[in-house]
Amino acid sequence: MHVLKSDAPLIIYIDIKSPYAFVAVRPTLALEAELGLQFDWRPLTLDIPSYLGSAEKKKGKVVASKGRSQRTWNAIRYSYRDARRYAERQGLILKGTEKIWDSRLPNIGILWVMQTARDRLGAYLEAVYPPFWRRELDIEDISVVEGCLNAAGVSAVGFADFVSGTGGAQHDQLQPQFHPAGIYGVPTYILGDDILFGREHIPYIRWALTGRNGPAPDIAYEIA
Repeated sequence: MHVLKSDAPLIIYIDIKSPYAFVAVRPTLALEAELGLQFDWRPLTLDIPSYLGSAEKKKGKVVASKGRSQRTWNAIRYSYRDARRYAERQGLILKGTEKIWDSRLPNIGILWVMQTARDRLGAYLEAVYPPFWRRELDIEDISVVEGCLNAAGVSAVGFADFVSGTGGAQHDQLQPQFHPAGIYGVPTYILGDDILFGREHIPYIRWALTGRNGPAPDIAYEIA
């Protein structure tokens, strides 16, 4: 799987543990439905400690932190406030996580659904994202991820083998390709030769996929 290539008209990279990917999912699914297209949804598992340091909280208080300056903490707090605004407009709850989660398992779940039950992708993302951001899911537990698959109407039979076999390999082969290709975060949209970071590009993507009629729209978040 090449990081920039797909037969679909648009590639979308997301990570279950990203608040900005969380608030982009519903608008992007809505665009997919509006246009009657099928996009290529893929996982990008962020290595947050490598660039933002690590931290753990208990009952809202930091109990461990490594590699985070006060400036970094301020930036992280602002990013959550910003994402929370868009979550609330969608009727969603977004609580800051109390540790940096390893989201590899639910992200491999995206590949599993794309390959075994494509029409249930939206249901799977709904089964994982909102409860995770309400702090209700242990996404590092494969049985929990299997439960999300089942809740979405996707068979989890064979998922564990997929994780340890072809699915895990596909996921792991993608990850080192991102930075050399110019992809650094989520959500990232690949539209032809364009690499677009952030859901603020959805109006432009709609314009491009519907014939590029008239002037290109401004780069801006939509209301939802």
